[in-house]
Amino acid sequence: MGLGRTLGVGLIGMDGLVVDVEVDVSSGLPAFTIGGRPDPSCAQAPDRVRAAASNSGYAVPQRRVTVNLSPASVPKIGSGFDLGILVAVLIAEGDIPAGVAADVAHIGELGLDGSVRPVRGVLSMVLAAAAAGVRHVVVPVANAREARLAAGVTVHPVAEVAELVTRYRALAAGLPVSAVPEPDLADESDVPVPDLADVVGQAEARLALEIAAAGAHHLFLVGPPGAGKSMLAERLPGLLPPLDAAQALEVTAIASLSGRIARLDGLCRRPPFVAPHHGASMAAIIGGGSGLVTPGAITQAHRGVLFLDEAPEFRSHVLQALRQPMESGTVVVARAAGRFRYPCRFQLVLAANPCPCGFGFGKGDRCQCSIVRRRSYTAKLAGPLLDRVDLQVLVPVPVRSALLGPPGESTAVVAARVRAAREVAGTRWSGREYAVNGAVPGSVLRSRRFRLDPATTLDIDRSVDLGTLSLRGYDRCLRVAWTVADLGGRTVPTRDDVGLALSLRHQPGMAA
Repeated sequence: MGLGRTLGVGLIGMDGLVVDVEVDVSSGLPAFTIGGRPDPSCAQAPDRVRAAASNSGYAVPQRRVTVNLSPASVPKIGSGFDLGILVAVLIAEGDIPAGVAADVAHIGELGLDGSVRPVRGVLSMVLAAAAAGVRHVVVPVANAREARLAAGVTVHPVAEVAELVTRYRALAAGLPVSAVPEPDLADESDVPVPDLADVVGQAEARLALEIAAAGAHHLFLVGPPGAGKSMLAERLPGLLPPLDAAQALEVTAIASLSGRIARLDGLCRRPPFVAPHHGASMAAIIGGGSGLVTPGAITQAHRGVLFLDEAPEFRSHVLQALRQPMESGTVVVARAAGRFRYPCRFQLVLAANPCPCGFGFGKGDRCQCSIVRRRSYTAKLAGPLLDRVDLQVLVPVPVRSALLGPPGESTAVVAARVRAAREVAGTRWSGREYAVNGAVPGSVLRSRRFRLDPATTLDIDRSVDLGTLSLRGYDRCLRVAWTVADLGGRTVPTRDDVGLALSLRHQPGMAA
């Protein structure tokens, strides 16, 4: 009979929480109970702990074992508490010397054979442990590389329970502890980037793509099948600058929580590209789920590109749910267990056919869609959602002569101009919470310092007076105009820059 204590780490949304793991072994009928609001996967830990201990040469006592995960008022989600519970049990039984593991955080799921298996969200957990003052964290070997991205904490990889017990005993005896080798993982820099030179023709769409990359503007592409809409969208991440250290750490933590970290080595330096199927549910896009609340596609695309191909085929309520996250850059998923906040500052790219059959566009219109079908198809993208999209361009099928002409500029050439434009914008907005033109509030652009003269804004002023441009659209035209000026090397937008911004914002000619 005895008491064992150690530390574990849980997750609430993207935020980690250090948990005190307490185990009391007392006389009574054999039982193994867990308190502290465990979810179903955490509540199943007793079976995994018993089997893992037994197959590692240690026995969980046939007495009353009570586990408390404190603070008890916070839900404990996932199987990552298994390792901490087992260590606390072995401390209570005297198999691990008391005191050596009291201030060590343990993260990992147990296999029945005594192996320690990886879990999701380890990077966020280790960052939370370091922020709470924990200096030593034990993690599964497969999670070691991502865990070591966190500063201020020593990470100890472990592969099996027996090995961990041996190392604790050696530590208590003052003997040297051997390190565990880490597995080799693929480097994301080895993955090729699609080249913009592969896109045939599409001068206006390529220009819109470059502007979108330079200013982090949302983009809507409309055209018949085979015009190159998907090719253009897939090449947008290659035009974006690499993520800085803070952004990369944030994106890597999201990748870890989403289960995508195993393919990477080190920080995710490239902006992510997420393209969900049009049958995706609200929970898949926004975040949520029954039981375990997981980040949706908009969070997985944080600091990168969210591409919705065949956008009108998405459920209407899913599309409209994008409006608030596009403005705020965060999404809050409310459940009975609590509120889970996730970052989602993504760049939206929509692609659509002009009508359900895709052929109601340009010369040789072969569309057979009824008026009712056309209106139902286009209605999902009308109104408030498209008003938040800065660039809306037509993508026609390239003419045959474009196939024989010289290739367009490569990704490397355009990306260099994008980086230069972003540096100019970063200098202009230095000291503020935003660094790209697409995130600048309209009130700033209309302030005394950045207000353009009436002759420059004549075209968009007239559009507002005529009711063809909303006030939100007015501000977004100003943002695009500043981006166009940055790409052109001008310190202040001209009337031509504002006119180009307005022309790239016109409603695409979808069939009606």
